[in-house]
Amino acid sequence: MKVILLGEIKGKGGEGDVVDVAQGYAENYLFPKKLAVAATKGNLKQLDERRNNIAKREAVRLADANALKETLEGKQVTVDAKVGDEGILFGSVTAAMIADAIKDQLGVEVDRKRVELGKPIKVAGVHQVDISLYREIRATVTVLVGVDAAEAEAEEEAAEADAEAVEVVEAEVTEEVAE
Repeated sequence: MKVILLGEIKGKGGEGDVVDVAQGYAENYLFPKKLAVAATKGNLKQLDERRNNIAKREAVRLADANALKETLEGKQVTVDAKVGDEGILFGSVTAAMIADAIKDQLGVEVDRKRVELGKPIKVAGVHQVDISLYREIRATVTVLVGVDAAEAEAEEEAAEADAEAVEVVEAEVTEEVAE
């Protein structure tokens, strides 16, 4: 069944898109929630008249999402959690906890459903988390779990030093093999 979407629906499309969906999905979910209307001749004609307004709203949404991406991209937030032996957390860090940390520390409101965590974080340390802002626009935030910023910098420096040491050893081994 062809319908015209009245708003953004994840996995289906955006406002004004004409998509083909199952009849039951349309009649039992989209129509009662006023997320779509049937794609009749009259509704399609109204859609053509509204295309300009839809394009303006889309441009505003894209601009807002890009501005939010600039604000969030590369930032760090700290989530406090109880850490047991060997860096394993008591419990886990969820998307809601990360969204609250972003709001408290960066002053930016992010819906917890937009935090793409996959599975909850159960290990202390530094984690990269993607935040879906709008359609294909995503920002990456560094989440420090159970560590403070000074410890995180020390961990990153230690990791870099280890990587440099490995490169030096590999270069020495390569020279010895060449001789």
